[in-house]
Amino acid sequence: MSQHNQVAILSATLYVVPTPIGNLADITQRALDVLSSVDLIAAEDTRHTGLLLQHFAINAQLFALHDHNEQAKADSLIAKLKDGHSIALVSDAGTPLINDPGYHLVRRCREAGIRVIPLPGACAAITALSAAGLPSDRFCYEGFLPAKTKSRCDTLRALENEPRTLIFYESTHRLLDSLQDMVNVWGEERYVVLARELTKTWENIYGAPVGELLAWVKEDEMRRKGEMVLIVEGLKADADAELSPESLRTLALLQKELPLKKAAALAAEIHGVKKNALYKYALDQQQAGI
Repeated sequence: MSQHNQVAILSATLYVVPTPIGNLADITQRALDVLSSVDLIAAEDTRHTGLLLQHFAINAQLFALHDHNEQAKADSLIAKLKDGHSIALVSDAGTPLINDPGYHLVRRCREAGIRVIPLPGACAAITALSAAGLPSDRFCYEGFLPAKTKSRCDTLRALENEPRTLIFYESTHRLLDSLQDMVNVWGEERYVVLARELTKTWENIYGAPVGELLAWVKEDEMRRKGEMVLIVEGLKADADAELSPESLRTLALLQKELPLKKAAALAAEIHGVKKNALYKYALDQQQAGI
C-alpha cells in the first residue's frame, strides 16, 4: 500500500474506522486509505492492529487506547488533535465503540469542537441480524448479558415483553448458561438465532426455539466456540386478543400510578385478557406519541 494519500485526510480530525470481524477482504478501500494516511492510529490492542496493518503493508504510528486507559489517555489525544494531527480510532474488530472502547474519546472530541468522521463498515451485530430471518425494522442492541446468574436473569426479565428483535453478544464460556437462563425466564419457545464465527472459515448460523437451540449447542462442543451473536425474536402479540374499551380504560388509569408492566398485569387480571397484548398496546401508543 502506497503511503501517498488516497483520500483527502483532514487535519485536526478523528476518524472512526471499522476493521474486519474475520475475513480481511471485508475492509473497505476508504478504511485502508485513511489508515495509510493519518498521523496516528489509536488502537484497542496495538499488537492485534499491527498484524492487520502488516497484512496490508501499512506503516503507521500506533497508540494504545483501551478500556483501562481511555479516560487517562484521552487528554493526550485531544492535545494532538488540537495541534492539527489526524487520528484514526480502531478496535480489535468491527466498528469502534460497539461494545468496544472509544466513547469517552469521541465525547471529549465533540465537547472540544474537534471534527469526528465515522466510516461505515463491519459490525457483527448487523451482520448477524441481516441473516437471522427475524424482523429488522426495529431492534435493540443489548451487548453482553451480565456474567452473574441473578443479574443476567434480572436483565432477561426486564426484556421479557420487549416486542423488538433483541441482539446480544455472548462468550464461549457463558453461552450455555445464558441460553439456559433464557429458557428459565422466557420459556422454551422463544426463537433465537446463534450466529457464530461470522465471516470466518467456520461460520455457522442456526436458529430454533431456545429450548431446542440449547439442546443443539450441547450436542457438540464446537458449537459454542468462537465469537458469537444471539438474535432473539421479540415478544409476539396475540393476534386474537380482543382488548375491550373497559380494559384499555383500566390500563390508562393504572399507568398513571404504576409502571407499565405492572399496570398491564393488573388490568389483564381484572378483565381476563392477556397481559402481553395490553403491554404491547401501551408500548405502541407511547411510540406513536398518543
